[in-house]
Amino acid sequence: MYAPYRLKGCLRLVAIALLVMATTTLAYVAGFASQRVAAAEHLAHLRPPQTQNTFQVFWEAWDIIHRDFYGPLPDTRKLIYGAIRGALSTLHDPYTTFITREEARLAEEDMSGSFEGIGAEVDERDGHIVIMAPLKGSPAERAGLRPGDVILAVDGEPLEGLTVFEAAMRIRGPQGTTVTLTIQRPGQPAPFDVTLTRARVEIPTVEGRIIEQENVRIAYVRLYHFNELAPARFRSTVRGLLQEAPQGMILDLRDNPGGFLHVVIQIADEFLDEGIIVREQGKRGEQQHKARPGGLLTGSHALPLVVLVNKGSASASEILAGAIQDHDRGVLVGEPTFGKGSVQIIHRLSDGSEVRVTIAHWLTPNGRQIHGQGLTPDIVVPQTEGKAQAGRDPQLERAITWLIKQLR
Repeated sequence: MYAPYRLKGCLRLVAIALLVMATTTLAYVAGFASQRVAAAEHLAHLRPPQTQNTFQVFWEAWDIIHRDFYGPLPDTRKLIYGAIRGALSTLHDPYTTFITREEARLAEEDMSGSFEGIGAEVDERDGHIVIMAPLKGSPAERAGLRPGDVILAVDGEPLEGLTVFEAAMRIRGPQGTTVTLTIQRPGQPAPFDVTLTRARVEIPTVEGRIIEQENVRIAYVRLYHFNELAPARFRSTVRGLLQEAPQGMILDLRDNPGGFLHVVIQIADEFLDEGIIVREQGKRGEQQHKARPGGLLTGSHALPLVVLVNKGSASASEILAGAIQDHDRGVLVGEPTFGKGSVQIIHRLSDGSEVRVTIAHWLTPNGRQIHGQGLTPDIVVPQTEGKAQAGRDPQLERAITWLIKQLR
């Protein structure tokens, strides 16, 4: 058995609590990390012999700073952390990062499915903290924050140069308190401020219903996260809907930022009887994760399928959508996806801090790159602000129309 992977949804910090979306326990996350390894035990043998002489230069600089610097010095821990971050910055990979023990606790805290914060998934992109998706019913959603919004500042303090975890530490806070975010929205010329009241945010997993239109019955399933609860809840929801004899199905992955690799593979198995689900391309070559037969939505239950995606669909969502698209199992409707397809492994250091190192990228079954590119839907349907405010969902409407046409 492979280790559980986490596909983060991008660094998924929700509830910031922006959620760290259950992106951190013994697992790889598609896009974001997470097999935890004790670094001291795992890496000692990798130190090249020449480092002893090279590190003499480091200690020379260290002694000079302590001897000659005019002014107060940070404590030793902060200096060492700064040195680690400086070393990692030379790799030019925003997802290879160092986080403190406190930030690591943030990533682990309360995996029960509820958090205190604003309720938005965020990631780092091109040096900016970007909202991937507001959670349903969260302060972020009520305030009108959208996927793609850039958070420039928190309570007037710029976020430039901060990691996702450092930004999260500023945004999160107890329910009932307020925080003001300065937002730059694509397509708008000037930034604007949004003040939110933090709350306890419950994280939904799956919801389903039957849509009946023009005498056609369609099973609609919305999947919010690929967390540990998702496979059982997804199967339970699908079994219930199949009892109502639907003729087609819509799988809504919009604003789903990702989750665990082993979870997305289990759910992909329900749609695919065979073939590759995702390719993992890393330093040691390629590993393929394949479907197994017997899924709920295969064989006689292989309903015509539409998958809804948008720019908030990331990581595990892109793996599932890419597999369905490459295997011609269904069509994608909506907007291009986020493009988060790198994999990090988490190494825990002796003091509880962590180094997260990119080890691979995800590719679709046909070898298409996800990271930095995302997926283009078969049918592109933008969601305009005007239609959203009017309570319309043109992407869902187009999916229903497509299915009705196929079923007649």
